Amino acid sequence: MAHSKSPIWQKKRQNKFKKTKKEVAVKKAAVVKQEESRRVKIKAWLRTHDSDMQLILFPLILLSILITLVIFNNHILLASAQQKPVISDQLTTINPYPYVRVANMPALSAKAAIILDRDSQVILFSKNPQVRFSMASTTKIMTALIALNYYKPNDILTVKRSYVPGSGLHLYAGEQFTFKDILYAMLLPSANDAAQAIADNYPGGSSAFVKKMNEKAKSLHLTNTHYGDPTGLDDDGDYTTVVDLAHLASYAITNPTFVKVTSTKQKTIYTSNFGVQYQLTNLNKLLGIDGVTGIKTGTTEAAGEVLVTSMKKNGHTYIIIVMDSAHRFADTEKLLQYIDTNVKYILPQQPVH
Repeated sequence: MAHSKSPIWQKKRQNKFKKTKKEVAVKKAAVVKQEESRRVKIKAWLRTHDSDMQLILFPLILLSILITLVIFNNHILLASAQQKPVISDQLTTINPYPYVRVANMPALSAKAAIILDRDSQVILFSKNPQVRFSMASTTKIMTALIALNYYKPNDILTVKRSYVPGSGLHLYAGEQFTFKDILYAMLLPSANDAAQAIADNYPGGSSAFVKKMNEKAKSLHLTNTHYGDPTGLDDDGDYTTVVDLAHLASYAITNPTFVKVTSTKQKTIYTSNFGVQYQLTNLNKLLGIDGVTGIKTGTTEAAGEVLVTSMKKNGHTYIIIVMDSAHRFADTEKLLQYIDTNVKYILPQQPVH
């Protein structure tokens, strides 16, 4: 027969369990209270010794930074010591710098003029440098640059028009020339029909060609320059300043083909089948005189006489421009004399190696 536990025993067990649970709760509360007391003491100690801690930690932080910098510096010095020095046998070229010794202004008929030292891009003389003028056939400098960038020397170009106003060779529609020959025709006798043929054979025709001329002007930062046609007949649409035109000419003479053509006095060209020949003469009367090597003439009723000149003398290259002149060659000769008389150069000392 099974015996059940007595109620007295069960009551004792329950009392014992309650007592144990209460003791655990008391001990846990004591531990929490002790931990809280410890945190309060620590906070009180930190508040009391805050300034002391800062005095200790600040030097330690500085010391850590100093050690890091020393290690980094030693690393750099070691890397530098391991590198071999690069020795170049090429000396830096120092170009002479121009200056004007005497400011005697020449009397010019031109309403605008400029002398630019091409190597230094220093303006040595100017008259109305930022006033816009029609550029007449000096427009063909840009026409040549766009064409040289697109056509190959032996490309065949077909004349599209039988009549183009102004100076020309009286080319007739259907005639064909190599680009090289028609370039001479445009730049030596300043043939408008040759310039127009170059533009007409361009993809998109003359309008696309003129658009390219203006894009090129923008890329060269010629902010006061605009082109209305490839010939220079549009006096309202073709305008520039002597400053812009000097910078364009300075850029143009970096092209060897352009320099070769514009420095040529006489040339005979032929149609592509050699059926017709044309004798060409450069309109620049100063070419070959006193170091003059080019570049381009221009004349219209509105623009007056225009002349863009390049000149080499004593190792220096100059760009001389007169616009809206009554006597462009005489004015240019005065500016050439101005260079001889007044322009001098300072040669900085070479650095000691």
